[in-house]
Amino acid sequence: MDPLLQGEQAVLGAVLLDPSQLGNLDWLEPRDFYRPAHQALFAALRKLRTDGHPALTTEGPVPLAWLNDTLAEAGKHVRGLTASYPHTLIAACPRPANAPVYGRIVLEGSIHRTVTEHAIRLLSVAQADAAEHEVDDTLTQADVLAGVLDELATRWGTQPRATAPRTPSLPATAEPPAAAQADDEQFMLSLLVHQNGAIKEVFDWLRPQDFAHPGHGQLYRCLGALHHRGEPIDPVTTLWEVQRRGLLSEGTITEEQLRPVLRDGATGSAEWLGDQLLRSSLTRAAAGAALQITAHADDRRLAPGQLIGHALHALGPLDEVRARWRTATSPSDPRQRPDVGEAARVQAALARSPAPPPARNTPAPDRVRPFGPAPSRGHDRVTPHQPSRSLL
Repeated sequence: MDPLLQGEQAVLGAVLLDPSQLGNLDWLEPRDFYRPAHQALFAALRKLRTDGHPALTTEGPVPLAWLNDTLAEAGKHVRGLTASYPHTLIAACPRPANAPVYGRIVLEGSIHRTVTEHAIRLLSVAQADAAEHEVDDTLTQADVLAGVLDELATRWGTQPRATAPRTPSLPATAEPPAAAQADDEQFMLSLLVHQNGAIKEVFDWLRPQDFAHPGHGQLYRCLGALHHRGEPIDPVTTLWEVQRRGLLSEGTITEEQLRPVLRDGATGSAEWLGDQLLRSSLTRAAAGAALQITAHADDRRLAPGQLIGHALHALGPLDEVRARWRTATSPSDPRQRPDVGEAARVQAALARSPAPPPARNTPAPDRVRPFGPAPSRGHDRVTPHQPSRSLL
């Protein structure tokens, strides 16, 4: 038994039995029906109503012309409709007065189906962009999906508000990082270790989560902590920081992965390499969001409002990467590029190395000077934070 099929048949059967029910279904559209034949039939019914069919004003039994004219009009746009099918639709309708409820079933199925289609499209575009190291099409398709979610929320009568699932969903990834991606990340880390001051070019907008390999992300976190404390970055200090954080003992990163970073010097542009990593991070976030949204849309237990809220929540990580992408790709001329400010630099450092809780006997500072606003592309403001004395 297919509840959605029965709902579509019941809606059409109700209108065939009672043409006045079309007035209660103005919010329903032919594209909301799954079967092409049902789309054509509902479009035909609406056209007959617009044309002023006599059945709409006839009192008493519905004339047979209402069924025949509907079948003839729908037959102009779809094949396979037989003269007996309208009677099948009528038999599928328990009560014509329940047409709005049957219509809600059709709309609910349409919303789940529409969200799935656009999420699959986003996944396909993100995978294509990842292969070409591009992001423009991915960002465009993400905007399309967000716009569709807003429209669907309006049609369903809810607010398009992001809501987290009660059961947190596992991070979704389209595929494991390729060997080439791992090599690029390793080269980037080697450059940051061996090229003095290179981390300044990416510190404000590149994050550990932008690395596909978790161990590489944690190693970048170590370099960010060293930079934040004003300590030099070289193979010796990097190895010491890795040891202090227990990354080797915990197996977060292996000696085989760490040795090339500390041993092999690399030269190049950290900003350019960071741009490439951020591109990969963006398409990866888009693919992960698409997979999560598809999983939510496949869950028929979710009401349309819940589905839309969960889908918007799944797009959150992508929006965060996009905001940093806009910062990274802003004009490089200091006179044109917005100043990220001290507060943003502190926030970036805290994202890499959260401060430990204060000691019990440590006196509180006398006064905390608030930071000024730190404009950056993609953010309205930056929440001020107090810089910690130590991030270890």
